[in-house]
Amino acid sequence: MTMNWTGVMPAITTCFDENLNIDHEFTAKHVNWLVDNGCTGIVTNGSLGEGGTFSLEEKIALWKTVVEAVGDRVPVVAAIASMTTADACAQAVEAESAGCSGLMVLPPYVYKGDWREMKYHISEIVKVTNLSCMLYNNPVAYGTDFLPEQVAELAAMLPNLKAVKESSTDVRRVTSIKALCGDDLTIFVGVDDCIVEGVNAGATGWIAGLVSAFPKESVDLLNYAMNGEKEKARELNEWFLPLLRLDTVPKFVQLIKLVQEKVGWGNTRVRPPRLELTGTELEETIKIIDHALATRPLSEAAVA
Repeated sequence: MTMNWTGVMPAITTCFDENLNIDHEFTAKHVNWLVDNGCTGIVTNGSLGEGGTFSLEEKIALWKTVVEAVGDRVPVVAAIASMTTADACAQAVEAESAGCSGLMVLPPYVYKGDWREMKYHISEIVKVTNLSCMLYNNPVAYGTDFLPEQVAELAAMLPNLKAVKESSTDVRRVTSIKALCGDDLTIFVGVDDCIVEGVNAGATGWIAGLVSAFPKESVDLLNYAMNGEKEKARELNEWFLPLLRLDTVPKFVQLIKLVQEKVGWGNTRVRPPRLELTGTELEETIKIIDHALATRPLSEAAVA
């Protein structure tokens, strides 16, 4: 289907069974629940989805499950990340064959190359596919920083590079990219706790994390910010922020999966080297979640 970079697109977690294999049955139900609550696309096997622990065969199977589950309701986006350019290109080809509508392209794992090398890497991936692509800039997590001028250069040279997920945590980057690219490149916020500020700076979409547990609240928050409903946005954001901040720390996968388990949409299983939360860390997080659930705005309740 046609890729439309807009709205709230969950970077979904990946649910595992007791043997730490992908739970495809749950995944199909989960992504449809997210769409039922207003999400405009599904992003698979990214960092939150533990994609770095997957074989290529597992990635292909996950893409096919999600594509089949949502049908033509919303587009499915495959996260493309690898240590090598050749493998990343192979992933891109397979994602297109599996029926994905777009790609979210990451810099290579481990190696922090210079601009010449990163331009080559991103360009090779984007050029190997006809799919609409999003550049994922997350210098905090990956050590590679695509500056606004570099983002603009990539957009100018790659016709199917249509969006950027900006996760530098510096909202000024949104303003700078917007000034350089205008409406030619759609800007998504990629850090949960600065969505309102990002929209105010010119972003029009959100690749979100806590949305996997609170889709309706996430969609409403983006819409309030986009529509200039400042008081509604402020109130909802104030309630949501303690949860949204769980997306900004190293154990964000474990934390978000815990939130999902608490709302009845998932479990806390993760693949090593990640391990489930224990002790004080677990207790403090449960307090945050329990308080959020106890004070959850009734008008924002999600579709069951």
